[in-house]
Amino acid sequence: MNHTAFSTKSLCSLLIGLMSLAVLPDAGRCAALTPLELAQKLQARYEETKTMTADFKQSTSVPMSTRKRLGAGKVVISKPGRIRWDYQAPDKQVLISDGKKVSMFIANSAHMIVQPVSQYINSDVTYAFFAGTGNIVRDFKVLPPERQGDASLKAIKLVPKIAHPQVDYLHVWIDENFMIRRLEIVDHFGSITDLAFSNITRNEPVSPETFVFTPPLGTEIIEQ
Repeated sequence: MNHTAFSTKSLCSLLIGLMSLAVLPDAGRCAALTPLELAQKLQARYEETKTMTADFKQSTSVPMSTRKRLGAGKVVISKPGRIRWDYQAPDKQVLISDGKKVSMFIANSAHMIVQPVSQYINSDVTYAFFAGTGNIVRDFKVLPPERQGDASLKAIKLVPKIAHPQVDYLHVWIDENFMIRRLEIVDHFGSITDLAFSNITRNEPVSPETFVFTPPLGTEIIEQ
């Protein structure tokens, strides 16, 4: 996903659930789990999730600057491999994966970048998880968080087991139903992209047409 975080081109996306148990966990049970157990429960929920939609808000900060880049929009996921991020503010951007190619349309520059999914994965550490091919416990070292944040959420720290060119580590905040509510992505230079999710729905029908996007006439298409 281009989360406008590591540059318009580099990081474009993570992330929504079903429970691994027959009943909803209560807050006490969630609080008692170790970081690894939380990661396992989170993975189980996402494995059971076939489709998901959510609103998101994003902020990106860089070291030595007090300014933040802000964004907001909607994300739609349909496994396997189909993801769409619509940035509605401050500028219109659309990022779509059909499982084979990833296309990123940037309205204010009137161009669309198209690249194979295999190439895009190098810039988005979260893509495989949301697309249904990743596994948190397999792909990340699961550690206690460096900070908790919202008291109603439990946090874990994830460090890629294989060094990633764009991502140093992530913090993930999980609610009592083992759903991601906040995701913080930290790059090797200390830049931080913070994503908060709301109005989440899952396993509702999603039209295949959602993942088809035709840019406006005059858009420059850049194949990579």
